[in-house]
Amino acid sequence: MKILYHRQLIYLLFRWACSLFFLLMVTACALGPDYRRPTIEVAEHYRIPHAEGESIANLPWWELFQDKVLQQLIQQALQENKDLKRAIASIEEHQARLSIARMDFAPQLETNINAPVMGRMGGFPLPGFATPFNYFGQINMSWEIDIWGRIRRSTQAALAELIAQEANRRAIVLSLVGAVAQGYFDLLQLDKQLDLAQQVLHSWEESVAISDAQLHQGLISRLENDQIQAERANAAAKVATLGREMLQKENELSLLLGKSSNSVLRGFSINEQWFPPEIPAGLPAELLDRRPDVLRDEQLLVAATARIGATKAARLPRISLTGFLGVASPSLSNLLLSNSQFGAGGLGLAAPILNARALGYEQKAVEAQAKQAIAQYEQTALIAFKEVEDALVAIRTVKDQYKAHQEQVKALQSVLQIADLRYQGGLTSYVDVLLAKRSLFDAETVLVSIQRFHLVALVQLYKALGGGWTP
Repeated sequence: MKILYHRQLIYLLFRWACSLFFLLMVTACALGPDYRRPTIEVAEHYRIPHAEGESIANLPWWELFQDKVLQQLIQQALQENKDLKRAIASIEEHQARLSIARMDFAPQLETNINAPVMGRMGGFPLPGFATPFNYFGQINMSWEIDIWGRIRRSTQAALAELIAQEANRRAIVLSLVGAVAQGYFDLLQLDKQLDLAQQVLHSWEESVAISDAQLHQGLISRLENDQIQAERANAAAKVATLGREMLQKENELSLLLGKSSNSVLRGFSINEQWFPPEIPAGLPAELLDRRPDVLRDEQLLVAATARIGATKAARLPRISLTGFLGVASPSLSNLLLSNSQFGAGGLGLAAPILNARALGYEQKAVEAQAKQAIAQYEQTALIAFKEVEDALVAIRTVKDQYKAHQEQVKALQSVLQIADLRYQGGLTSYVDVLLAKRSLFDAETVLVSIQRFHLVALVQLYKALGGGWTP
């Protein structure tokens, strides 16, 4: 009968506790400010004119970069890059932390079991009373009533931090795609420039052989021969420099791909890379909902705002439903007898006293962190707008720059032909040919650099727009 009575009592206590808990949860309010997105002044359109239509950022990267080898390299980087793996692990960590925060809504249960092994077994003034000298099993329950919203605010903060980590993973993916594409275009630039430098070196080696023979025959002076030798040495130095830069760029790409330094495959040459004829950028307001770094910093601001409420609630009394139930007996054989049961339940109140001042400083610290988060969010948004404007102006001006350098290369090719004909006809010295060759090589090198810059500007615009995902 006593066992049945205790069970009924515990059942009624549990029902009463649940009813009280949900009533308080419905009527209670969460302390602290609710999040509101800071007002950021956003222009209606970008300063630099661009094509109308759906933003290029809506294109997935495998449609923007149509070089199959580049697509394979990006895919490998997304699978093996160590920074990205670390970001994914961070998401798993914050998922667990969110689950921990949500567990505060549920009752906390723990059990204690005692079996005395050594010492005098005695001293039991009350039957069934648990002491270290008898056998007992006990279950303790504690259930905090979230009157002030401390648990709710902490859960909001944990959820916002989880979303921020997911946005951070997206930011790393976007940066990784851009870095691999830019490094690949850098490598194609170095390939083309190295090929030009090797052709020039071969040309100067032929000129050196001819000038040496002419010097022995007394047809040219030592000065002209030394000038040709110097140009050959300069071309050899260029080849060595470009070869070193190419190997270093392959090492850099290998790191992004998550593998040891190795050679990197090539697909199309830099002259064969596809470039979209029209590049619409969309509207500036879209960046606030598209750029993963902006979304990340906004969620960190959401978390900081929620923690203000959590720290405010921590300064107020905590009300908990507490209880314990168990059995105890001096001997193990009598442990499950009806008169060995004990239990109690009630309300618990915990309030800060000596640490109340410290909790006040904690609230001020969290409020200062929220101010920092606001400034960081606004700064990230401004940087996003700036990067889009920079990329648009780069794409707009590079076309005119490329056209002008193409005309320069054609003119210098003509200059070299005329200088060589005049030298063959004995109308001028070989110095004019030297100057024409040097100028043509420099112009062709710059032209390749502009081709690479054109492609990189597209990558930077795609990255600045938060490409790869629709809002």
